[in-house]
Amino acid sequence: MKGLPTILAVTAALTSTTYAHWTYDRIIVNGQIIGEPWQYVRRHSNGNNFLSDVTSADMRCNIDGLLSGANTSTYPVNAGDKLGFTIKDTFGHPGPQQVYISKAPADVKDYDGSGDWAKIYTLSDCRTKDCGTGDGIVKWATYRAQTFNFALPRELPAGEYLLRAEGIAIHAAQKSRGAQFYVACAQIKVEGSGTGMPGPTIKFPGSYTSNSTGILIPQIWSQITNYTSPGPKLWPEGTEEAHVLDGKVKQSD
Repeated sequence: MKGLPTILAVTAALTSTTYAHWTYDRIIVNGQIIGEPWQYVRRHSNGNNFLSDVTSADMRCNIDGLLSGANTSTYPVNAGDKLGFTIKDTFGHPGPQQVYISKAPADVKDYDGSGDWAKIYTLSDCRTKDCGTGDGIVKWATYRAQTFNFALPRELPAGEYLLRAEGIAIHAAQKSRGAQFYVACAQIKVEGSGTGMPGPTIKFPGSYTSNSTGILIPQIWSQITNYTSPGPKLWPEGTEEAHVLDGKVKQSD
């Protein structure tokens, strides 16, 4: 039928785009996927869709994520543990993966995320021999990831925290508000004797702008030869950006 190829092409494009979207629904602790979906991650109402307005409070824990704390369990961990998130669907767009942490003033179930956030992890461009970087174009260590792990700083003081995963898709970021943000928050209770002071810190919203470095890209993503992620320096001081995906997990018993 005339027009059928066009319909099929559109359907395929939509399916591909949807498949590339993601959210975070479970945490990983020391290589073990923990609990059921949304048991320790605040459920939001945005599905696997993205955010684009960096001035919105939804940037903290996604749409309605600030309302679901009371219905979310808090998981006990130790400072120094290896934590992580599972990605529902697939991290299917170019861009970095970041993790922020914010201490609750009391019970994290009641915390609205309006306090200070320190960045503890960034997974960005791939720099191994297998990346095919001979042409100088950025290749992404995050691409097609379905889980990722990172270290919870040993210096982190005991207390209850929001642990915020942030994926940024930059395939349309050459235009204002073109960057796509995928966000969710887990609730954790940290045990340990850490006495560090997380920082530098930022606020959500307030610190990201539509033209911040790493959010507005001056040229099409497939041609960039370097990339700087948005946000503050990683904490603790001296922490380096990751360029190799650590996605090793085992399923819960």
